[in-house]
Amino acid sequence: MRTTYISTFLVALLFSFSFVFSQEIPIEFLSMDLKSNQKEQNKEILINEIDGVKSEHITISSSVTKKVKISKSHKTIYLFIKGYGKLTSGDKTYDIVPETIMLPNNVKNISFKPLNNDTLDYIKITVLQTQLDKEDIKTFPTENINTIYFKKFTDCKSYTEPIKSPQTTSRTILPNKYIPRVAMGTVKTIGPDQVGAHEHAMLEQLFLGLKDNQTIVYADDATVDFPEYSLLHIPRGSSHSVSVKANNEMYYVWMDFFVDKDGEAWLKTHNTKEE
Repeated sequence: MRTTYISTFLVALLFSFSFVFSQEIPIEFLSMDLKSNQKEQNKEILINEIDGVKSEHITISSSVTKKVKISKSHKTIYLFIKGYGKLTSGDKTYDIVPETIMLPNNVKNISFKPLNNDTLDYIKITVLQTQLDKEDIKTFPTENINTIYFKKFTDCKSYTEPIKSPQTTSRTILPNKYIPRVAMGTVKTIGPDQVGAHEHAMLEQLFLGLKDNQTIVYADDATVDFPEYSLLHIPRGSSHSVSVKANNEMYYVWMDFFVDKDGEAWLKTHNTKEE
């Protein structure tokens, strides 16, 4: 009788843990407004969700100039999602518009600020560089690590993928071989449409909802509404998908953080389109 009781308890306990983990899709909603007396706000989001990855939502007013710091232990990605500004690097000037990505790489003396009477909202992703990463990056093309990477999302190459419909526009906004074990892209379509269910145990993934995104995300038995200006974490290894209802828009950034560089073979499912 005691053996039967223990077995029943263990089964119930395992089911309970399975239910808890399969039912959670961590998500945070971004507060986009500065208070009247605020010049800047900085909030870390989805804290400790992915080992070695830090996500921050930062809003600055036009009275603030941000100077980019280069770190030997981390690589940083800037995703400008709202507002307009100027970025300078040496004698070069870049126009910041919504939905622009920037990597400083090894370039020093980079700074940026909003245009007068505007504010800038951006997501700052900081990725720890392991010793293996530091060795791997030595094999990357020189231009990928020694020059600034600055692109509007819409200027990036598009690709197709079997899990997406022909009406979907997907773009690779950060190819691999810029930051070890990291790649990013966008997905955009009008409903009714969906990104089919799939799994990838070789990577961690964040989704960032862009302007007008109004979708639903599924992961195993969990479901969550995924609106514009929100950040969520796809549970690693889960069977996940995204759907959008008729006349609504799907528009988000996916961010892949691979466990090791062998996992980047997953990106071969992306078939680059010639435009």
